[in-house]
Amino acid sequence: MWQDGNSAYGAGSSQNQYYGQAGVAQPGVPLQFYAPSPVGSTFYPGSRSSLDGNPGVGVQGSIQSQGGAPAGYGGSIQSGGWWTAFGTGGIEGEPPLLEELGINFSHIRAKSMTVLNPLSRVDERIMDDADLAGPLLFIICFGIFLLFSGKPQFGYIYGMGLLGSGSIYILLNVMSENGIDAYRVVSVLGYCLLPMVGVGALSVMVTLDGMVGYMLSTLSVMWCTWSASNIFVAVLRMSEQRLLVAYPVGLLYTCFALLSVFNVGSSLAK
Repeated sequence: MWQDGNSAYGAGSSQNQYYGQAGVAQPGVPLQFYAPSPVGSTFYPGSRSSLDGNPGVGVQGSIQSQGGAPAGYGGSIQSGGWWTAFGTGGIEGEPPLLEELGINFSHIRAKSMTVLNPLSRVDERIMDDADLAGPLLFIICFGIFLLFSGKPQFGYIYGMGLLGSGSIYILLNVMSENGIDAYRVVSVLGYCLLPMVGVGALSVMVTLDGMVGYMLSTLSVMWCTWSASNIFVAVLRMSEQRLLVAYPVGLLYTCFALLSVFNVGSSLAK
């Protein structure tokens, strides 16, 4: 009864179609350890169909499958200096490590040039690839410049930036039909802080608590407000609400300008 030949459990491995095909290695068919991505892959376009690499200078070792597999299914292991950690080792279709981490210097340069040229036409898709690498760099530089000028304002910069970004995020989603996420709002506000960073650099050499400092701070606030409102209007298509967008943005940059002109911590201590 337990050795019935029609039972699926009593059948031998040679009669089982599934185990029979998986267990027997067909001659001439190499082992495949890598499944190529589809042709229309979104994340890694132009993916390779094998593990072939372009080995550079360094120690190389070959990986081959058993059974006499062709050389096309081999891979390469290479080692080099510390700078190889920031590249792809010559492997086709692999993005650089910095780009995977969200740090793209070409995009940072393009967005910075858009802010520095407020009269240029803003592309409505400029924030399709939003990032925080550039804004974090500008905010850190702004805080360091204020520190060198005798104004350690890191806590105030963080607090006003967080509160201002959240408030503008809520206002933009109330006024616009399409809406915008908080990540892009912080990215736009951070990039448009670049003129204020220049004023912070000047505060290291020149005292801004005077007529010259007031004029430079006012000019930087207008510059930052114009650039940020242009980007928000272009992305959200709110050309008829430009002044309503520029007003809260201008208030936020005015707070940053006050930090660069006055020493808020010492005035509160007194």
